Amino acid sequence: MLRRIIRFIIKCTFWFVIISVFLVLLFKWCPVYVTPLMIIRSFEQKQEGKSIVMKHHWVSIEKISPHMRLAVICSEDQNFPHHNGFDLDAIEKAYENNRKGKRIRGGSTISQQTAKNVFLWPARSWLRKGLETYFTFLIELLWSKERILEVYLNSIETGDGIYGAEAAALFWFNIPAENLGKRQASAIAAILPNPRKLSANPPSAYIGNRINWITRQMNFYGKLELD
Repeated sequence: MLRRIIRFIIKCTFWFVIISVFLVLLFKWCPVYVTPLMIIRSFEQKQEGKSIVMKHHWVSIEKISPHMRLAVICSEDQNFPHHNGFDLDAIEKAYENNRKGKRIRGGSTISQQTAKNVFLWPARSWLRKGLETYFTFLIELLWSKERILEVYLNSIETGDGIYGAEAAALFWFNIPAENLGKRQASAIAAILPNPRKLSANPPSAYIGNRINWITRQMNFYGKLELD
């Protein structure tokens, strides 16, 4: 009996690795049109009696304003071009901040968020965190930094039923993502911590302060270079 269980676990693990590597390689080149989060949010909207909204327009990274690319990096993960998927300093700071009982703060990198958005579900659990670590390792190994950023910018939640930079630019500013200016890109990046509750346009006083901070960080950051 024990041998059967062990063989079953080994087979499941083997096929999980094969399928996960296949999916990561597939999305290295293919657009990601639907993510688990989009499906989950649609079910949530239906359960709440709302109309199902899923606005998502995949575009290549060349069709996304350089301001938008830099804004999310300055807002979410300034060490993105240099780390291997995990920012240990940010994780340590987040741990200390949370341990002291201050406002809950995450230490997830853009790579980790991309792994979660594309392959997993949003709920917090040790299982999901472990799978997130695994998929982060895979995409860092098999994708370029530019591809990770491209998928991230096309899969992030940017409003209630709004996903990706292109849909966000159209929804919040009625322009394509390639035409976003610095402050418009900063406004979208500013709402990413809670995009279903916060507004990029018009911004609240809180979002206005975040826009100013992100814009200053963009000025300090300089030119963005990715492999």
